[in-house]
Amino acid sequence: MPNFFLDYLPVEKICNALKKAPGNELDSGKISNPESSAALAANTFGLFLEDPDDLPAIPGTEFFGWPAKTVCIEYCARFPWSGGRHPWLDAFVETASHIIGIESKRYEPFRSRKTGELSQAYWRPVWGKEMVPYERMRDQVAKGERLFKHLDCVQLLKHAFGLRTEAHRRSKSPVLVYLYAEPLAWPDGRPIATSSLARHAAEASEFASSVEGAEVIFRTCTYANLLQTFLGSSSAEVRKHGQCIRDRFAP
Repeated sequence: MPNFFLDYLPVEKICNALKKAPGNELDSGKISNPESSAALAANTFGLFLEDPDDLPAIPGTEFFGWPAKTVCIEYCARFPWSGGRHPWLDAFVETASHIIGIESKRYEPFRSRKTGELSQAYWRPVWGKEMVPYERMRDQVAKGERLFKHLDCVQLLKHAFGLRTEAHRRSKSPVLVYLYAEPLAWPDGRPIATSSLARHAAEASEFASSVEGAEVIFRTCTYANLLQTFLGSSSAEVRKHGQCIRDRFAP
């Protein structure tokens, strides 16, 4: 089995999930890249695929029906139409009352990238009046009125619309969690400017404020804060896992 997964994880289940996703992370070898975000997310949440109720509540979502009933990695939240591309979340959690989609970032916010685009399909009148804050952000981004240097706003909008649709299928409340690492340096040792880290965090907060009150609840969380909940777990296995993720990925 690939050695880029921690050896105590259910590696076969993780690999099967990754193979279903469109990123081609395994076959292309991208997941072995020392900058791989997919490796961080798969290792972090992989422990809970078989025992979802062991996953500590993600900071900011503590009152959303925990414990988890299901934990998945690489989950497709389909739009209310067939055809086209549908969003894939890095992880997905279902509790008694909520579905929680997780978009995970590691080094991506600090790379040069092209600005994403939204097709005309996102202007279909299918989202409902409680998604107006996201639709307002959609319109502002499309007109160039809102610009983000580090935050992939377009991707978050797509995930939010997909989660809204998925929540209606399941009759549960939707939550989108933006989970991000704050690496101090690239794997080759080059430092990442603290000003870039700060601006990225500020952009995530700006996005959160802009979509407050929408049907899809938006939360931000750093990997440092998430792993702190692992280290405070009553489960020795989860505490050990939190330390292993820290040691392996330094997120």
